[in-house]
Amino acid sequence: MPATALSPEILTKYEPVIGLEVHVQLLTATKAFCGCANHFGSEPNTNVCPVCLGLPGALPVLNAKAVEFATLAALAINCQVRERSIFARKNYFYPDLPKGYQISQFDKPIAEHGWIDVPTADGTIGSIKRIGVTRLHMEEDAGKSLHDGFGDSATRTYLDLNRCGTPLIEIVSEPDIRTPEEAFEYLTRLKEILLYTGVSDCNMEEGSLRCDANVSVRPRGQEKFGTKAEVKNVNSFRYIRAALEYEIERQIEVIEDGGRVIQETRLWNSTEGRTYSMRSKEQAHDYRYFPEPDLPPLIVTAEFLAAAKAKLPELPEARRARMMAEYELNDQDARTLTASREFADRFEAAARTAKSPRRVANVLLSELGGRLKAQGLELDQSPVSMAGVVLAADLLDEGKISSKQLKQLFDVCFVRGEDFAVAYEREKPQQITDSAAIEAMIDETIANNPKQVEQYRGGKKTVAAFFVGQVMKASKGQANPALLNELVTKKLEG
Repeated sequence: MPATALSPEILTKYEPVIGLEVHVQLLTATKAFCGCANHFGSEPNTNVCPVCLGLPGALPVLNAKAVEFATLAALAINCQVRERSIFARKNYFYPDLPKGYQISQFDKPIAEHGWIDVPTADGTIGSIKRIGVTRLHMEEDAGKSLHDGFGDSATRTYLDLNRCGTPLIEIVSEPDIRTPEEAFEYLTRLKEILLYTGVSDCNMEEGSLRCDANVSVRPRGQEKFGTKAEVKNVNSFRYIRAALEYEIERQIEVIEDGGRVIQETRLWNSTEGRTYSMRSKEQAHDYRYFPEPDLPPLIVTAEFLAAAKAKLPELPEARRARMMAEYELNDQDARTLTASREFADRFEAAARTAKSPRRVANVLLSELGGRLKAQGLELDQSPVSMAGVVLAADLLDEGKISSKQLKQLFDVCFVRGEDFAVAYEREKPQQITDSAAIEAMIDETIANNPKQVEQYRGGKKTVAAFFVGQVMKASKGQANPALLNELVTKKLEG
């Protein structure tokens, strides 16, 4: 049984080659070619009509919003958008495909030749690898088969055709990916970009984003690709990474044992942590593509393209770079703050009203974020508002409260379920900023700890922290930290 992690020894001898096909449901109100609701979770077979069921005489009409969303997505991943693209019929026969064909795009897709940048394997900040995107094309989704039982124990199969006709884009990468980690990073960044554009909710649990992976291995230095296997039925990026790790080692083990890798489709079993054969695929399917006779060519005019470009938001990587420069954030904080467009918008709106945007970021991520995560809460469920975060950051920046007092106030907010301003007005913790008062406490601490004074003056400068801690304790945490540190050093040096 192959291991679940790739060993460095294996990767010095063999090179994996990975390409990804990502299907993304577009967040339109209605389906791709009819007026049925595009809504997940409705009662089975209620959002259907003669068009999406493919009944005789029904004619498709292209959803303009789906074209807009496909164009936005294409621009966001640096694709060239075609002025003229063609819809085609892709013929195959599944129980959940009532027409017996899928309206898709074949040799003339709406967009081609894009790319997504991912971090390099060495983890160096700013070091990237460019993964090519072969094409982005539009198509409609099939229905869904629901099995009563699994495998040989399945007794019945039910069909829910609500999903038939849901607008999709399929994004096909170049075979540029060389490790499961690169695949994970590519998918992570693709999802971020799509969420920023608003074209999809990318909910993998509901099937809004689905990924198939094509993987092969070849001896290092060989240009010809090895025989590939397609891995399907993977419903999380973490599982895709694990499935690729398993499949790479499985194929290498077959080759090392003198066998031959078979071109096939395999499924991922997350419970067992392995892939298994679904069907052989010695040759590519003959889908008998031909132009869809009921749809004219899709023309993306210069005006339509310009309007789409105008709607394109600032994308994640560009926003991170700007926020790092504008707010003096480190790379990790910038990535956390820009993980979603909404979170980044809320942070920036708050940061613009604060004395120190960087301090707002620190309070938001450490004090608020830590507590929300510990209690399993979302930002919208926080008792502390963004205005409360700004107030806390400003008070901290002005030296009116200490870090310890800030933590205590946030604890009160979460226990009582109240905003920061309310807790602060009631508790009103005051910092001692009177130099004479702090000096008196330092003098008393020095007098009571002659041994530590000797250690400091003997060269052990870290002992200063002991005196700071003792005075902070004596002041009940109210001594101004910056002033306290300055005066302790001055007294001990004197």
